[in-house]
Amino acid sequence: VQLQASGGGLVQAGGSLRLSCEASGRTFNRYAMGWFCQAPGKEREFVASISFSGDSTYYADSVKGRFTISRDNAKNTVYVEMNSLKPEDTAVYYCAAESVPTYGPYPYVFGSWGQGTQVTVSS
Repeated sequence: VQLQASGGGLVQAGGSLRLSCEASGRTFNRYAMGWFCQAPGKEREFVASISFSGDSTYYADSVKGRFTISRDNAKNTVYVEMNSLKPEDTAVYYCAAESVPTYGPYPYVFGSWGQGTQVTVSS
């Protein structure tokens, strides 16, 4: 599967961004999707995931109540709405697709990754 992330940019603390990730190459609606982030000098971290149907979501504690993951299976796209952004949210954000469909809730094994989109939050 090919994943193309977009929507990153520079925003002030307290602002919002919406990231998008369009998938192609296989049946999108069979696979859970996720978002991860990687800040400079740090390991890639889990941000949020969404089940194949969209009815089950899971978030890292650091983004609960601020970020919302969603998907539009008709458009082969997964989103993450990021509100109340903080400087510590600054990172490259990656979308990922489940390796094999499990049709279940989190946790998932992600095997396909997009190229990343930079999010920078200024204080």
